[in-house]
Amino acid sequence: MQPTGPYADDLKLAMRIADAVDKYTLKSFQGEDLTVELKDDETPVTAVDREAERIVRTLLDEERRTDAVYGEEYGSKGGSARQWIIDPVDGTKNYIRDIPVWATLIALYDDRAPAVGVVSAPALGMRWFAAKGDGAWKGFSLRRAERIHVSARQPLSDATLSYSSLSGWEERGLLPDFLELTRRMWRTRGFGDFLSYMMVAEGLVEVATEPELALYDMAALVPIIEEAGGVFTSLTGAPGPWGVDAIASNGILHEAALEIIGTADV
Repeated sequence: MQPTGPYADDLKLAMRIADAVDKYTLKSFQGEDLTVELKDDETPVTAVDREAERIVRTLLDEERRTDAVYGEEYGSKGGSARQWIIDPVDGTKNYIRDIPVWATLIALYDDRAPAVGVVSAPALGMRWFAAKGDGAWKGFSLRRAERIHVSARQPLSDATLSYSSLSGWEERGLLPDFLELTRRMWRTRGFGDFLSYMMVAEGLVEVATEPELALYDMAALVPIIEEAGGVFTSLTGAPGPWGVDAIASNGILHEAALEIIGTADV
């Protein structure tokens, strides 16, 4: 594919940055000397997470010096309406246990609107990306990418749900609603993290949802889901990654799923 939309150059840059980060994270994966620390929120972090984010920030500083940046490990920089949002290693718990389901997430938002998203999972040999107006794609290069689209499958009883775990639903008092959603589905699987949402974008899964997320967990997912024809909202139904939770779908089933799992009136 050859991007021609307003964010074509930004997508090309994000792909180059993902290449650089992949080279580093993949080389360090399954390393025997990996030191794991716990952050204040009790989530794990490694030197790989921090260095991966430094790589992204260094390249952005060289190419997009006036843009704002927000990342999981080093917080916010700048006040531009154009903001890059980074999760250097989404799936750190997998990374430290030698499970290949982890990815670098790179997003660009322009005045809080999704512009570019790249989700790169080198240990899986997979990358997904999108730019506003240019569609959603799968592949490690623009030239060899395959266009992706959400499925048209309906109703819920003929659709698949993907999720990460049950503990968060229980902590929020939403476990009964979540279990009811699983009963309404044809099939449920815990693919988890970024992978659930990319499977929605590819049309392999119809609904993905999680009860506890941060902005950097979601930002890169939204452009890909939306450019693939899907819908991404919080559990209150608010569009985008600005809430504390998420539900993504093929669009056709979004309201039906929100009627069961939504929190707008909670």
